[in-house]
Amino acid sequence: MRPKMTWLFLAVILACDAYGRPLLATSAVGFVGKTLSMATFDEMDINLHTIPANIWQLRLQTKGLSDLYVQSNTWDPRGSTGWHTHPGPSLVTITAGTVTTYDGDDDACTPHVYSALPGWPHSFVDPGGGHVHLVRNEDSTVTATAIAVQLVPQAATRRIDVPNPGNCPF
Repeated sequence: MRPKMTWLFLAVILACDAYGRPLLATSAVGFVGKTLSMATFDEMDINLHTIPANIWQLRLQTKGLSDLYVQSNTWDPRGSTGWHTHPGPSLVTITAGTVTTYDGDDDACTPHVYSALPGWPHSFVDPGGGHVHLVRNEDSTVTATAIAVQLVPQAATRRIDVPNPGNCPF
C-alpha cells in the first residue's frame, strides 16, 4: 500500500506544478499589442548576397508554413510587457518614446535602451526561440510605441508569458 501512496503523492505534486506554473507567469501592465496585419507563408529558402559595394548576406530558411505578424505596440508610462518569449524572431522599431529591454538570462539585469529620440538606437532584434525578455517604458510621463514584425511557425502561439526569472529587482 505504501508504494501506491507514494505514487499518488508524486502525481498530485506534478499535477499541482503543471497547473500552477501558468499562474506564476508575469502579465503585461500598461502595455497593449495590436495585430495590424497577419499572413501565412510557404516554406522559405532564401540565400541572398550583395557584393561588392555593401557586403551583405541574408540566410532565411524555414520548414513548413510560417505566420508573419505586424504588431503595433504601446506602453503607457511605466508600462511593461511582463516576462515573455516568442517562438520566432521579432524585428522591433521604436516609433515614439523610449523603452528599455532586459534579458531573462542576464544575471546583471543590464538595461538596453531604445528610443525614437535622436542619438539613440531605434531598433532591436529579439531572436525568439525561447529568449526570455521584458520590455518596459521607464518614463513616468511619455507613452512609447513601436512596430514589430514577427515570424513564427504556423499556428504557434505568438507570445508566451513566462515566470519572472528572478534576475532583476522588479
